[in-house]
Amino acid sequence: MLESARLHLRAPEPEDLELLYNWENDTLTWLVSNTLAPFSKFVLRQYLETAHRDIFESKELRLMIDLKSSNTKLTTIGTVDLFEFDPLHMRAGIGILIAATENRREGYAYEALQMIDHYAFDILQLHQLYCNIPENNLPSLNLFQKAGYEIVGIKKDWIRSGTEWLDEYLLQQFSPH
Repeated sequence: MLESARLHLRAPEPEDLELLYNWENDTLTWLVSNTLAPFSKFVLRQYLETAHRDIFESKELRLMIDLKSSNTKLTTIGTVDLFEFDPLHMRAGIGILIAATENRREGYAYEALQMIDHYAFDILQLHQLYCNIPENNLPSLNLFQKAGYEIVGIKKDWIRSGTEWLDEYLLQQFSPH
């Protein structure tokens, strides 16, 4: 089980529809998630109906991040994703969302990254994980670097944000094995 003292990672359930609908349609996160249009509940419901598919078939995996409380109640606070899974080259992209600002900077994203890294490297036997982070997303840059990801490249003027162009960093982490 993907679990720590404070967090539990789990597969998405049909009951997560409203949360995912709100999170996927939050325009404040669209820049970092490369989203240009809203998601319908219909599309998200279809996604949830097929979320049980194996990562080798779907080439992606989303896990919900649940925060444990003292009364054994779980509160879903975010998601962690593996995407562009490439079994030949043994790599995948990684992304993470801690949705509510009051849950950020509490170490939850770092813990979730540690768990998904363990899953990717020890269970899936991947060689590397990578992420792309806009230059102005300093909290994410700091998070991934703290978790052992290294900046290996920069894509100049890669992301248009209004009338500005932002560079995007490419970070990688390799399997410790």
